[in-house]
Amino acid sequence: MSIDTLLEPIREHVASLGFELVDFRQVGTPSRPILQLRIDRPDSGPGRGVTTADCVVVSRSLEHLLEARGAVGPRYVLEVSSPGLERPVRWPEHWRRFVGRRVRIRLPGQRRGRAREAEILAVPDDEHVSVRWADGQIATLALADIVEAWLVVDWENYGKPSEGAQGRP
Repeated sequence: MSIDTLLEPIREHVASLGFELVDFRQVGTPSRPILQLRIDRPDSGPGRGVTTADCVVVSRSLEHLLEARGAVGPRYVLEVSSPGLERPVRWPEHWRRFVGRRVRIRLPGQRRGRAREAEILAVPDDEHVSVRWADGQIATLALADIVEAWLVVDWENYGKPSEGAQGRP
């Protein structure tokens, strides 16, 4: 089964367990695929994130789902982890959730170290996001053109009780 075919059933299954699928990738080789998932709690925040026990629960449950569907062969590896503080921003609902936050965006032809920083301004539809680049320029980008994006953590304000939108993880 391809990663595209697995995405929705895995998203639904993870949601049924009370978590959000943040990222899903298939790496490795065809004979030994590695399925990498990052999960989060919908209400996550400092001290309220995903635990190792949560990852174990999701991993074991997904193993049963994948094997029951015949989605993977006998030699696959399933890796389930938390998204970390600088979590990926991948799907339209992520972009909406983090309007007002700073992100690093990598576009085609850019290496990860060359990603540009921007503030998420709006998500006009499920295919586009409007951002303000660090130089003040405003652009509307097609989500399909974004190679990778992840949150920027404001370390000076991280975890402070009166933190603004920029300090949230």
